[in-house]
Amino acid sequence: MTAALWPLQQAVYAKATGHAPLMALVTGVYDEVPEAVAHPYISLGSITENVADAHNQRGLDASVVLHVWSKYRGFKQAALILAALDEALDRQPLTVAGFRDVSIAHEQHQELRDPDPDIRHINVSYRVWLTKA
Repeated sequence: MTAALWPLQQAVYAKATGHAPLMALVTGVYDEVPEAVAHPYISLGSITENVADAHNQRGLDASVVLHVWSKYRGFKQAALILAALDEALDRQPLTVAGFRDVSIAHEQHQELRDPDPDIRHINVSYRVWLTKA
């Protein structure tokens, strides 16, 4: 089975950065966060894949984790960013190179207080189902 890791990351990144309402709320979406980047921003997290073959087709069931980072006091700003991220990704068309029948849905999220008391963090995972083209 050919992994979807890189094409899936590219597709999620393109979908997020191409959503103007989301990008109006953050300074950027990053795979590797620059040292001096200003808050709020989104960072790409891990991708987990499981084989999900059918009788005559190869497929994957994946989980994509993203992180929302904010310095706003409380979770309001991070929650608004998460809502915009959902507008961009949750149940929206997603094109992943080498795959067809791609669907994506918000799976779960969690609000976290960072050890730095000024930082708020929401991690969110999206479930992605893909069939090899």
